[in-house]
Amino acid sequence: MLLKRLLLTQALLFSGLSSNLTAAELNLYASMPEKYATQVLAQFSKDTGIKVNYLRLSAGEVLTRLKAERKNPQVDAVLGGPADFLEAAKQDNLLSVYRPKNADKIPSQFLDPDGYWTGVGIMPLAFITNNKFLEKQKLKAPSSWLDLLKPEYKNGIILADARTSGTATERLFSLEMAFGDKGSIDYQKQLHKNVQMYTKSGAWPAMRVGEGLAAAAIVYLPDALDIKQLGYPVSISYPKEGVTVGIETVAVVKGAKNKKEAEAFMEWASSPKFAHFILKNKIQYAPTRTDVAADDPVLNLSNIKVLDIPLAWKGQHRGELTEKWINNVLQK
Repeated sequence: MLLKRLLLTQALLFSGLSSNLTAAELNLYASMPEKYATQVLAQFSKDTGIKVNYLRLSAGEVLTRLKAERKNPQVDAVLGGPADFLEAAKQDNLLSVYRPKNADKIPSQFLDPDGYWTGVGIMPLAFITNNKFLEKQKLKAPSSWLDLLKPEYKNGIILADARTSGTATERLFSLEMAFGDKGSIDYQKQLHKNVQMYTKSGAWPAMRVGEGLAAAAIVYLPDALDIKQLGYPVSISYPKEGVTVGIETVAVVKGAKNKKEAEAFMEWASSPKFAHFILKNKIQYAPTRTDVAADDPVLNLSNIKVLDIPLAWKGQHRGELTEKWINNVLQK
């Protein structure tokens, strides 16, 4: 009942929704940032007439809830990423198969081969650093993972917690690909010495850096761009060793009570209309559709060294890498 009240409360955020209790509706978990999810779901309601009740949670929290609710699902669909958490949900038999007809222009690397989830946006991991800190320390924006180990960053780095945040698990994947299994743990042990705190949310560290409460953070590009566009003195950079990318996804929950509406949402989110909407409204993901291109060069993935990693591997090793981080880094 608490969840339903929360969902209905957040539904009031949307303007123009019908008050007809018999109207079609969709219950949804969103791991997409709150301000993006609000815009996206309001537009979906406007375009389709389907009322949306949603609850915003981190990716890890969404996965935990889906597992706990498997016998009596409280939502019909999921919006957000990264895709590895939906890959984990797929392996736990928590999702239904649905391949949208509109996915015909989405490359296969952004689609689950079995049809359990569809990628609708791409977000690389990035460094965000406070410019005043850089000036004071006479440093350039970090261009290597190793730069964050410098003594100037001691107690100045803020990171998301891998137990709750998809941003954090993306960091673990990037380090695994850049340094290997042992090298990744060795690096994180050194990095831990410079960490100020670990946060539940993946987006919040970017604001801390913007406000000058932390020197640097590792976040998804959309979160970094949000802070920069708000006028905070920050620099956005990428490590030369490379990063992995997150994929914003949509999926139908197994046992959905409003399956028709969930499938309608899948069609809309994979359509050109959605891709153009996120670009027009500065929802900072690179669209997955090949027929919709981003004009902003910062969203051009050719400017970033992207580390290739199979999504199935992410789903299979997400928990394992998190446990290694907890046991070898966090608790040491």
